[in-house]
Amino acid sequence: MKIEKLKIADKKFDVNLKFYFMLKHTVKSKLSDSQTNAMLEIISLNNGTSLQNIILELTNYTEKFKGIPKREDCLSVIENIETKDDIILLSFTLKLCLIKGLLLEEAKMRESFNKQKLASLDPLSTTYDKISLNTPYTTRVNGALLALLFFSKIENSELNFLSSDSYDFIRILSEEAISLKGKGIEPNQIFMLMFSESVNQSITSESGSNYEDRILATLKKIGISENNITKIHDKDDASTEFDFFFEINSKTYGVGAKRTLRERYKQFIKTSHMSKIDVMIEITLGLDLNKDKAESIRKHGVYLFVADEIYSSRTFLQKIDGVYSVKDLSLQTLEKLR
Repeated sequence: MKIEKLKIADKKFDVNLKFYFMLKHTVKSKLSDSQTNAMLEIISLNNGTSLQNIILELTNYTEKFKGIPKREDCLSVIENIETKDDIILLSFTLKLCLIKGLLLEEAKMRESFNKQKLASLDPLSTTYDKISLNTPYTTRVNGALLALLFFSKIENSELNFLSSDSYDFIRILSEEAISLKGKGIEPNQIFMLMFSESVNQSITSESGSNYEDRILATLKKIGISENNITKIHDKDDASTEFDFFFEINSKTYGVGAKRTLRERYKQFIKTSHMSKIDVMIEITLGLDLNKDKAESIRKHGVYLFVADEIYSSRTFLQKIDGVYSVKDLSLQTLEKLR
């Protein structure tokens, strides 16, 4: 079976490239809402004049900008205008920039809601971990779906989701989107290129707090001072690094913190034979913890603390001495370990 070559017409490619260029540099210029509206007003007031006059008026307006980068980005957009259709495209671009901020804030709402949910969860639980890991993707996915829904509505003239104050603005935007699509422009796809970049710049790259941070917070919560917690390599086995090292009543504790054990648990077993640390502990979610691993770890004197969901669902863990749920992680429990 032969698959025909995919071919995008040069005209369609060129007009969408120009649209992206305008969006990219207009967003990059970081125009304020008032500056964006001023440029839209210039286009509106000079609608019946020549193309050269509109370009001149827009260029003169950019001279009022204080920042050179802002002025240069706007000028690069204006210098790319070649026809009256490009003026329509610029008007559409400026209006999308006004909408972008609203969509971005809306996209962040689900992430904020997830963070509120975390406040009521055990930070060492698998539920907390799953939400935390998904945090950096939440705004991206929500933003993409919201943008898709928004363009679907305006391209189909479905404007009943708006307040009366926004209706006329979006109605005109809708008409322009439909008109531009008839000329080969794909507003949703090109907008999403720019919008995704804006989303990525607006959110932190970290997936909530990482597992070690959450364990540190838990150790502090049960009464161990952060000033007494360090991260060290074992004196007798330099290949092993304890994520947390501290003392309680002159007894030393070395703690390893890994979401999943994989083969790393073998290093702790090796260290247990060489180290002079009084108590060695592995704290893990326990997602990949089976009976053989748990028994092997305990046989070498390393204590295990696992997420409560895992501990509760795997009865074999409850039968192994020295394996605990993280809910049992307390000063009293630590002091009992030998």
